Amino acid sequence: MNIEPIAFIRNDFTEKFGIPRQSGLADVESLIVFEPEYRDPSALRGIDGFSHLWLIWGFSEAKFERWSPTVRPPRLGGNKRLGVFATRSPFRPNSLGLSCVELGGVVDLGAEGLALSVLGADLMNGTPIYDIKPYLSYADARPEAKGGFTDSAGSLEVEVEIPDGLYEKLPEEKRAALMSVLKNDPRPTYQSDPAREYGMAFGGMNVKFKVSGGVLTVTDIERTV
Repeated sequence: MNIEPIAFIRNDFTEKFGIPRQSGLADVESLIVFEPEYRDPSALRGIDGFSHLWLIWGFSEAKFERWSPTVRPPRLGGNKRLGVFATRSPFRPNSLGLSCVELGGVVDLGAEGLALSVLGADLMNGTPIYDIKPYLSYADARPEAKGGFTDSAGSLEVEVEIPDGLYEKLPEEKRAALMSVLKNDPRPTYQSDPAREYGMAFGGMNVKFKVSGGVLTVTDIERTV
């Protein structure tokens, strides 16, 4: 079976580093822009009655020659192997991802037709979307569900400090979104060197930071566009 994208995501994540580990962790707005064949407004009739959506998408930047039955989840420090079907690794037989996002509304992009504004996507800019389905709380929510190895992995949240001079460099409309990304500590979980400076591309900026003692401190912000 061949599947083709019905849409592509458009947001401030221009590289893989810094993208939230799961959907819903950061309040970053994304646009779902449909391909010309799927821009019929009738296809979105009734979608505004739902608060959340499921996105089925492709790990377009996960390059590998063959799939492996086991992977090293970063949440476990990258040292322990688990079955690929017991993880959400991008390196899987069909490279498909599944994310739950909050629907912000339907947006008219003029020549590009109607698009969907969504919050909480864990997708890189340009990621292909293969299908969209409404989230149904009565069927999809399972509060009693077990989280496997993630239940014992602990919280990854950190305190974020941005010096006043740097905070003022941030466009006002991007401040809250960037803070929500940084508080989830973008570093790979197996990296913990407090002296290392990291750089993360976000919304036309290169955000540099260090992490020590549970505090992420932004050290510089450079405009890239």
